[in-house]
Amino acid sequence: MEEQAPIPTPTQEARQWAMFCHFAAFLGFIFPFGNLVGPLVVWQIKKDLDPFVDEQGKEALNFQISITIACMISVLLMLVVIGFVLTTLVTVVAVVLAIIAGIKANEGQSYRYPFCWRIVK
Repeated sequence: MEEQAPIPTPTQEARQWAMFCHFAAFLGFIFPFGNLVGPLVVWQIKKDLDPFVDEQGKEALNFQISITIACMISVLLMLVVIGFVLTTLVTVVAVVLAIIAGIKANEGQSYRYPFCWRIVK
């Protein structure tokens, strides 16, 4: 049986930038589409620092794209009332999962968001 090489632990700096990729999504509470722009900017600036930052930046961006699409659909569904509940639910889930992802990234663990459409490869 072939032995696998141990996965190197990301440096403290790489873990912090990976965490910032996830937490940058909270810019969406400050300005429209900040949840997309924040992770995109952090990822683009720091993706060459470490493969861990690149991986987590893509994951954060993909999740925020998925959340934005879900919010747009929820807003359209406000015409039939269910959208009010869905928008609240999507927002709460997005906040909770972004916090979990940021904490995991800071611990050096790769985090894969559930319910995520992975567009950016």
